[in-house]
Amino acid sequence: MKKIILSVIIWVVGSILTIILYLAMAFFTVIFYPFDKKRAIVHAQCFWWSDLVISLNPYWKVTVSGLENIDKNRTYIVIANHQSLADIVLAYQTKMQFKWVAKKSLFKVPFVGWSMSLAKHIKLERGNFSSIKKVYREAAYWLKSGISVLFFPEGTRSKTDEMGDFRNGAFKLAIKEKVPILPIIFEGTGTAIPKGSWVFTTKTSAKIKVLPAIETSKYKPADFARLRDLARSALEG
Repeated sequence: MKKIILSVIIWVVGSILTIILYLAMAFFTVIFYPFDKKRAIVHAQCFWWSDLVISLNPYWKVTVSGLENIDKNRTYIVIANHQSLADIVLAYQTKMQFKWVAKKSLFKVPFVGWSMSLAKHIKLERGNFSSIKKVYREAAYWLKSGISVLFFPEGTRSKTDEMGDFRNGAFKLAIKEKVPILPIIFEGTGTAIPKGSWVFTTKTSAKIKVLPAIETSKYKPADFARLRDLARSALEG
């Protein structure tokens, strides 16, 4: 009974925080609309949201390392493994400015998806070739504008601790736009959100590790597979 009551509190508090986040993002979108075309101020609201969601969940212990590998004056294609929706919460612990590439259906989720739209994250409609081309045009635009773009190169959440096959697009784009790859590892997030239930039963020690950037300036377009395999090796440790 204690776990059920605590789980109810966690979900209610998390939902309230997410509603407040959306309202804050909407407010700053309107107030700073002429001055914040990149939605940097809007995006930054997710930093306090992430801090509170993590700190108020007694089942989560989160460790962050490697922040010194982030140069705030550089633009990256960020790649990360994907274990659960908790990865989204943890990613904001980097305090980076970035745009997600996320499936279109997520943008329809109340408050969460609406917040993603306000921050101008990138919508991907799987299986739609024209949508994929549009994603890379948008990603290239943000990179040229000085905003990093975050890809989950597996394309979906992994159901095991093993990473799935990597898709090539992020690596082709990194070479074309001559921006470095910044690998980020999520560990332990696979159990951070209950599967098949809403009750939290297991304490999770999650880690986010920012690895050194991989420079792409010496890579040619035909070298994308070599870059992809190097990045995957880095994430696998």
